[in-house]
Amino acid sequence: MPLLTQNKRIERVNSVAELSSKYPHLKESAKQFLSSSPESVDPKQLLYVQQREFASTTPADNSVSILGSDDATTCHLVVLRHTGSGATCLAHCDGSSTWTEVPLIVNAVTSKSNPVKEGRLELHLVGGFDDDRKTSHSLSLSILAAFQKQKEDIHLETCCITDMNDVITEGIHRPVVYGIGVNIKTGHVFPASFACRGPAEELRSARTFSGGQMVEVYDSSRELVKIGPCRWTPNNDMGFWLSQDDETILQFLSTSPCAEPPHFVEHIKSTIQFLLDHPSTDGLFPGGQPQVYRRSEEGHWKRV
Repeated sequence: MPLLTQNKRIERVNSVAELSSKYPHLKESAKQFLSSSPESVDPKQLLYVQQREFASTTPADNSVSILGSDDATTCHLVVLRHTGSGATCLAHCDGSSTWTEVPLIVNAVTSKSNPVKEGRLELHLVGGFDDDRKTSHSLSLSILAAFQKQKEDIHLETCCITDMNDVITEGIHRPVVYGIGVNIKTGHVFPASFACRGPAEELRSARTFSGGQMVEVYDSSRELVKIGPCRWTPNNDMGFWLSQDDETILQFLSTSPCAEPPHFVEHIKSTIQFLLDHPSTDGLFPGGQPQVYRRSEEGHWKRV
């Protein structure tokens, strides 16, 4: 079934500019979205989603009120919500395998919405900018096309991607919004910033950096964050990057060197150091079991 906006089918487009031209209300709603200042999210309410991860839950969840993710330059942040059940999924997509990822996102929501008869699936897309390599453009079109191929009717509510999320600062293109949150109880999607990106931030980053594919990180039925088990191949040559200057790391390890957030290089170096400190993952996942985290009474994710 089609991807819809204002209950009308979205025709296939060749660019985000064409999309905003054909459906000007999407551009207007994007402007409204961009006009909001990022909200700082309380870690005690948050489940943070890293690159190449997704998480889904429902309003009945007592451990998570906000799903959030940031650091999206060319990446896109995808929120899908069923208005009847309130089931919500947030994914951080980087284009590694869009056509297999989108069905996972849809299934994460529909599986939590049966047998609800009322309501509809609503989609919010945020991320990307007018980058030189056109990485954002390609990802925007792939995500739109993948959602158009799903059997369910999906209503595009927010489309703040690529051209519509671009600002020029001192002659350099950058995203306006790098991060979003979605309130599980209300469905409100908003620009967001995060002081905490855990649990197991370095482990999760290492999994993605070493080639891990899109993975679900939350068991909403038990309200547990589950990481792994995963494996990577030891590579001592990575230590080379730890001695390089910021400019070199940005040029070779970023899809958008001029638009990365200030902590990008520090994050890359800490991830590489984690991989060097753990050449084998056996010690990280005793008995081949995942790392599991539960929300403590104090509101922090605590390893079980």
